[in-house]
Amino acid sequence: MSNGPAGHGARSTVCPNCETSRRTPMRTFLHTADGVSIDSVYNPGAVVYDGSPSPSRGLVFVVAHGFTGDVDRPHVRRVASVLARHGAVVTFSFRGHGASGGRSTVGDREVLDLAAAVEWARGLGHAHVVTVGFSMGGSVVLRHAALYPGVDAVVSVSAPARWYYRGTAPMRRLHWLVTRPEGRMVGRYGFRTRIHHREWNPVPLSPVEAVPRIAPTPLLIVHGDRDGYFPLDHPRMLAAAAGEHAELWLEPGMGHAEHAVDEDLLSRIGDWAAARAGRPDGLA
Repeated sequence: MSNGPAGHGARSTVCPNCETSRRTPMRTFLHTADGVSIDSVYNPGAVVYDGSPSPSRGLVFVVAHGFTGDVDRPHVRRVASVLARHGAVVTFSFRGHGASGGRSTVGDREVLDLAAAVEWARGLGHAHVVTVGFSMGGSVVLRHAALYPGVDAVVSVSAPARWYYRGTAPMRRLHWLVTRPEGRMVGRYGFRTRIHHREWNPVPLSPVEAVPRIAPTPLLIVHGDRDGYFPLDHPRMLAAAAGEHAELWLEPGMGHAEHAVDEDLLSRIGDWAAARAGRPDGLA
C-alpha cells in the first residue's frame, strides 16, 4: 500500500495568480481491526491556494454508502465527485459489498470498516475529517462518531433512528432480503451483497442512542420528505436526541439516500462541512 499521494498538476488556467495542486488518486485494500479487507479509493481533489490556507485545505470527506452500494456504483461515484470540489474524498465498499471481503452485518461491524477508512484518511495527511453517510451508512457514521471520537463533523443522510423498523414496504422487503436464506441469495447474486446469516448478538447501539454521545462535534441530519424507507419521525427523533449541536435539514421532494441527493444538496453539504471542520465551537 502506498504511504501517501504524490505528484502535482499543472498551474491553473482558471486563476493565473494561484497555484493548483492535484495529487494522484489511489486505490487499495484496507484491513479492519477484525481482519476484513476493505476496497477503498482516495480522490485527492484539487487544492487551490494563494499562499494562505483555503477553507477546505486539509479537509477530507469519508463517504459511507448505503446498503447494496459499493465504490464503483455510479451514485456513489457521483457523490464523491461533487464533494471533491470541497476537499479530498475517501470512498470504500463496506464488508460484503463489491470487492471487499467478509459479509455484511447491515450496520453492526461496519463501524470497523469506517474506522479503517478514517484512519487511512488521517494517515494521508489530512488535518480535518468529515464523515458522510447514507441510509445504512448514515447510521454507521453516527455510531462511529459516538464510539470513536475525533472526527471534525458528521453528516447523516436518510438514516434510521431505530433498529428493526418495518413500517414501510421497502423496509419489509429489506428485512426479507436480510433474514431469509432465499433473500440472502438474491442479495448475493442480484445486488453483489453478501449478507451474514447470524443475527445481532449483542444488538449494537442504535442511532438515536448514539447521537447524544457525539456532542460537541457538529452534526448535520439530512432527510427527504418523500423518503420511502424511513418517514420523518426518524430524523426528527435523531435531531431531538442530539440537542443543540445538531442541525436538521428536511428536504422537500427528496427521496432516499444517494439516488435522491442532487448536486445542489451535495454542494450545500460540502459547504456546511468546510465551514465547520476544525472549528472547536462548531460554528460557521
